[in-house]
Amino acid sequence: MKKLLIVFGTRPEAIKMCPLVKEFQKHPKDFDTKVCVTGQHREMLDQVLAIFDIKPDYDLNIMKSGQDLYDITCRVLLGMRDILIKEHPDVVFVHGDTSTSTAAALAAFYQQIPVAHIEAGLRTYNIYSPWPEEMNRQITGRIATYNFSPTPLSKNNLLQENVSEKNIWVTGNTVIDALYSVIERINSDDTLQSQISQNLLNAGYDISRLSNGKRMVLITGHRRENFGDGFINICNAIKELKNKYPDVDFVYPMHLNPNVRNAIHSVFGENLQNLGNMFFIEPLEYLEFVQMMNSCYLVLTDSGGIQEEAPGLGKPVLVMRNTTERPEALDAGTVKLVGTDYDLIMSDVSRLLEDGAYYNQMSQAVNPYGDGLACQRIVKTMKEL
Repeated sequence: MKKLLIVFGTRPEAIKMCPLVKEFQKHPKDFDTKVCVTGQHREMLDQVLAIFDIKPDYDLNIMKSGQDLYDITCRVLLGMRDILIKEHPDVVFVHGDTSTSTAAALAAFYQQIPVAHIEAGLRTYNIYSPWPEEMNRQITGRIATYNFSPTPLSKNNLLQENVSEKNIWVTGNTVIDALYSVIERINSDDTLQSQISQNLLNAGYDISRLSNGKRMVLITGHRRENFGDGFINICNAIKELKNKYPDVDFVYPMHLNPNVRNAIHSVFGENLQNLGNMFFIEPLEYLEFVQMMNSCYLVLTDSGGIQEEAPGLGKPVLVMRNTTERPEALDAGTVKLVGTDYDLIMSDVSRLLEDGAYYNQMSQAVNPYGDGLACQRIVKTMKEL
């Protein structure tokens, strides 16, 4: 029996790792599966754990007010030390590009414990874009023994970095596993649908507005590299778009980071209520956000994971970043980069709202990130090793 320790700490990590935890737990004769969360995102992490009914064996609970990257890295590294000494797992699983992942991988390396990297091989090769994620994943990639890549392109990135092909497996992305399972759950449960609608109303948006063909643009933004002028440009473009298209709802679940909220207030004013077809709402839990993605017309975002999820639901994605570690989506035509350029945001949102053929071209493109069976492939590989 293999002893596994699966480590994650942010909401995006939890969404992508919880289905993997559940899949490993189906095989108790083969795997002793333990879960450690760092609490890098506290409330948002706990929401996802509750949805997937996962109770961590260890919780570092590192979240402190005003913490920075130094604090996160040090607290995870030191917290992992005692857990690894106690458990001494055969493999430590980490995900993607967070500070939690990198610090946990480094802690495992210090104990000479092999690391399995989920979502391995994504690259922009610009260490400051996205920052600090690009360097995080490169460091984790150097430490990892087992590399589970979502696409052939991410595998090829690792091959070019001299990672042995026998240590790379292309599995698809576990985020699609999570997405499809949640959509199925929502669609099969009328009570849950009603509860989600009420939760969205409490957050600030009445989803019943989308009946009778009304369209909605879903907006998210939180990247550090966009703080400052970038977010001001984004907000100015959104303000102009909402005036240009009064029959379209623009909905922005606001990240808690004050750098994001301050930019919004500087453009839209202190009172964010009663702005007509512009809705600034509180952060959404995962089920509510999936329902909004499923109901929207298009997505305007600087997120990484949404570039994978939204196309799985047939939604075009405009990415407010200058680079992406997910070029497969660009090649497939499911996403387009607009950066924080006011004119590009205006022109591309306008085109998607006005040009049906262009919209269909993006919405009907094949999502390159998987079929919902990534977790099964990872578990099968670990059984065979």
